Amino acid sequence: MSATGALVAGVREQGSPTIDEDHLGRMTLGDRSLEREVLAIFARQTAVMLERMAGAKPSLAAAAAHTLKGSARGVGAWRVAQAAERLEEAAAAPGDEAAVHLAVAELQAACLEVRTVIGLRLGDCL
Repeated sequence: MSATGALVAGVREQGSPTIDEDHLGRMTLGDRSLEREVLAIFARQTAVMLERMAGAKPSLAAAAAHTLKGSARGVGAWRVAQAAERLEEAAAAPGDEAAVHLAVAELQAACLEVRTVIGLRLGDCL
């Protein structure tokens, strides 16, 4: 089994896969070249959005999370989408900075996981 296969299999044992292959296939119409391109763009976008969140006000972090949520749903990265949604919700609750920091950490972890899987899949270090 390849490194990617082992990592994806391990994640499946924990619940859902890091990337929903069926969903991604539907969204890219089964075009493997398009799939690779979309995944590479998404991986880069996670890095950019996380950079924007670093030290940002909760409203700006929520806006970046909203962007990631939509993109994650497009590629079937459901844990990233859920973590981004929790960050939006935490940022909407006034005065709870601890919840925002926790939600940012959760989103960072989900993004690291998906970037690792994408990097292994594409044969890159993203």
